[in-house]
Amino acid sequence: MTIRVLLADDQALLRGTFRMLFDSADDMETVGEASNGREAVELAKAQRPDVILMDIRMPEMDGLVATRLIGEAEDLSTVKVLILTTFEDDEYVAEALRAGASGFLGKGARPEELLGAVRTVAAGDALLSPSATRGLIRRFLAQPEPCTAAVHERLECLTRRERDVLGLVALGLSNEEIAERLFVSPLTAKTHVNRAMTKLAVRDRAQLVVVAYQCGVVSPTATATDPSATG
Repeated sequence: MTIRVLLADDQALLRGTFRMLFDSADDMETVGEASNGREAVELAKAQRPDVILMDIRMPEMDGLVATRLIGEAEDLSTVKVLILTTFEDDEYVAEALRAGASGFLGKGARPEELLGAVRTVAAGDALLSPSATRGLIRRFLAQPEPCTAAVHERLECLTRRERDVLGLVALGLSNEEIAERLFVSPLTAKTHVNRAMTKLAVRDRAQLVVVAYQCGVVSPTATATDPSATG
């Protein structure tokens, strides 16, 4: 299956570079270019891309607002947003995840890393949270925010095993790592993850992480090696 990518960046030269990269990949094609967030939203509705590579700082409408509008649009529920950012934009990264982004990647990433990131987000299999940024996610998403009654009610519908899996996803563990931790197969781990996403009405693992931290399923003191603060 060909992954359809939409580029949203105010720098034409950068968009051109990305287009050449994606169009050179056997499993990808660029379906449009947007120079600001408003155009990104319009093109997302027109083209229904699989993944939008979204810059944050753009004129007219920034990438955060565009990501939120795309995330709130029911007819764009299958569209994933990959934020391309810098480490100086940590606060923006957290806000982008809250807005509905499926992941983020630093602008210093190598071409093969960017291609892999798009494939990962398109598959919905993993949050792009390398070990260097897991602390960043915990730091900002752990800031106290009310867990809405609707989300709390959905959390109550999770089985104990699904809740355990939710906590491990929030710590950045892959399906294989979760399977090893819980002594189950990777397929079983993936099934639990998918069921948790369905019950919580979220589109991918990134949003599972947001729910887990904001609703207190995972504490900021929890780590992948010592997840005692999950519950």
